[in-house]
Amino acid sequence: MTDTPRTTALDAVHRALGATMTDFAGWDMPLRYGSEREEHQAVRTAAGLFDLSHMGEITVTGPEAAQLLDHALVGRLSAVAPGRARYTMICDAEGGILDDLIVYRLTEQDYLVVANAANAGTVLDALTERQPGFDALVRDDGAEYALLAVQGPEAAGILKGLTDADLDGLKYYAGLPGTVAGVPALIARTGYTGEDGFELFVSPGDAERLWQALTDAGRPVGLLPCGLSCRDTLRLEAGMPLYGHELTRATTPFDAGLGRVVKFDKPGDFVGRAALEAAAERARSNPPRKLVGLVAEGRRVPRAGYAVLDAEGGVIGEVTSGAPSPTLGRPIAMAYLDAEHATPGPAADTGVGVDIRGTKEPYAVVPLPFYQRAR
Repeated sequence: MTDTPRTTALDAVHRALGATMTDFAGWDMPLRYGSEREEHQAVRTAAGLFDLSHMGEITVTGPEAAQLLDHALVGRLSAVAPGRARYTMICDAEGGILDDLIVYRLTEQDYLVVANAANAGTVLDALTERQPGFDALVRDDGAEYALLAVQGPEAAGILKGLTDADLDGLKYYAGLPGTVAGVPALIARTGYTGEDGFELFVSPGDAERLWQALTDAGRPVGLLPCGLSCRDTLRLEAGMPLYGHELTRATTPFDAGLGRVVKFDKPGDFVGRAALEAAAERARSNPPRKLVGLVAEGRRVPRAGYAVLDAEGGVIGEVTSGAPSPTLGRPIAMAYLDAEHATPGPAADTGVGVDIRGTKEPYAVVPLPFYQRAR
């Protein structure tokens, strides 16, 4: 007997809009409302509205909250100013990634740790296990929040009509308290689409009211409700890793090309330090593999787990994520390749291809990201 998926505060709204629902990390979530391509293009050209209430929210508070997070995570969270956010990771003692996180410093003693839905329990347990010895409290506050995101070039304009908050002064990876359509919110300039946008943390009881206000304000400029399917193609085009695909417990931040998030210069020890120092040295001297982009010369779509082949048909890597790219007009993928085969170039020069159901399909090796918005 399977457990019934959890629902967000916006479940009735999604169903009224005719969303195709799917079980994602134990949550019943909208996969799409209509055309995945139209939703994707709306975010690239206008704006999209997402329900992200399945994400996990963990509060870390107290006089030594900063020191606890410096010990528990790979980043230097004590250096984050109140009102700012930091992308970071939590690793195990062997340097393997337990999750990638966004951490908001709300005040001197209060942090909000946002975890991926599938890993929220793992992150909560790890922070709790690492708390003894620090004058700080770790608290699961997931039930206290609904999370809505407005993403796309029109996002700021839509939001400006609904809030008195200083959005022009709100930098990327920053957050401030305010009201949106009369609803108290933490307004964060963060996202997972490659576009400018905002994530709004509100009380679940205010979620429907805010969704409707954003829908009404965004309708004249082409805002569409968007599901998880287009969120995945948007993040893939932007070269953003997804836990369970590019990031796993068998992967270190250095394997993923994200060694910059590991701060060895912070005071005190942190979990996984010795293993990560060794991983950093391997990445400098003799990297075994590299995360790259692949662009199809044909139309066949690669999927996670497909083998990447060299000119002789030998396996040189594995696809971690793949999908048709609405922006590029052809299939794309991220893959880990043996370092000697990771140099960018067309398939005619590199001989690289993807084994798609027994046929080697030619793929160009390209640097990430595939797409970067004009700034």
